[in-house]
Amino acid sequence: MTPFSPWRCSVCGYVYDPQIGDPDNGVTPNTPFEELPSGWVCPACGSPKEIFELM
Repeated sequence: MTPFSPWRCSVCGYVYDPQIGDPDNGVTPNTPFEELPSGWVCPACGSPKEIFELM
Protein backbone atom coordinates (compact mmCIF):
# COMPACT_ATOMS: atom_id res chain seq x y z
CA MET A 1 0.00 0.00 0.00
CA THR A 2 1.23 3.47 -0.85
CA PRO A 3 -0.35 6.82 0.08
CA PHE A 4 -1.65 6.94 -3.49
CA SER A 5 -3.27 3.50 -3.62
CA PRO A 6 -6.88 3.60 -4.87
CA TRP A 7 -9.82 2.67 -2.61
CA ARG A 8 -13.16 1.21 -3.78
CA CYS A 9 -16.60 1.72 -2.27
CA SER A 10 -17.91 -1.73 -1.37
CA VAL A 11 -21.49 -0.56 -1.89
CA CYS A 12 -21.44 0.96 -5.40
CA GLY A 13 -17.91 0.33 -6.75
CA TYR A 14 -16.85 4.00 -6.96
CA VAL A 15 -13.04 4.23 -6.93
CA TYR A 16 -11.34 7.04 -5.02
CA ASP A 17 -8.03 7.77 -6.74
CA PRO A 18 -5.81 9.91 -4.48
CA GLN A 19 -3.94 11.31 -7.48
CA ILE A 20 -7.22 12.77 -8.77
CA GLY A 21 -8.87 13.55 -5.41
CA ASP A 22 -12.52 14.59 -5.34
CA PRO A 23 -12.46 18.21 -6.54
CA ASP A 24 -16.27 18.44 -6.75
CA ASN A 25 -16.34 17.91 -2.97
CA GLY A 26 -13.32 20.02 -2.01
CA VAL A 27 -10.67 17.27 -1.97
CA THR A 28 -7.59 18.34 -3.90
CA PRO A 29 -5.47 15.99 -6.03
CA ASN A 30 -2.75 14.07 -4.18
CA THR A 31 -4.86 13.68 -1.01
CA PRO A 32 -4.28 10.19 0.43
CA PHE A 33 -7.43 8.32 1.44
CA GLU A 34 -6.32 8.38 5.08
CA GLU A 35 -6.31 12.21 4.99
CA LEU A 36 -9.86 12.62 3.70
CA PRO A 37 -12.04 14.70 6.06
CA SER A 38 -13.96 12.63 8.63
CA GLY A 39 -17.28 13.66 7.09
CA TRP A 40 -16.33 12.74 3.52
CA VAL A 41 -18.73 10.27 1.90
CA CYS A 42 -18.77 8.41 -1.39
CA PRO A 43 -19.75 10.96 -4.03
CA ALA A 44 -21.68 8.31 -5.97
CA CYS A 45 -23.82 6.70 -3.25
CA GLY A 46 -23.23 8.63 0.00
CA SER A 47 -21.67 5.73 1.92
CA PRO A 48 -19.18 6.64 4.67
CA LYS A 49 -15.47 6.21 4.01
CA GLU A 50 -15.36 3.30 6.48
CA ILE A 51 -17.12 1.23 3.78
CA PHE A 52 -14.20 1.63 1.33
CA GLU A 53 -11.70 -1.16 0.68
CA LEU A 54 -8.09 -0.83 -0.42
CA MET A 55 -7.62 -2.07 -3.98
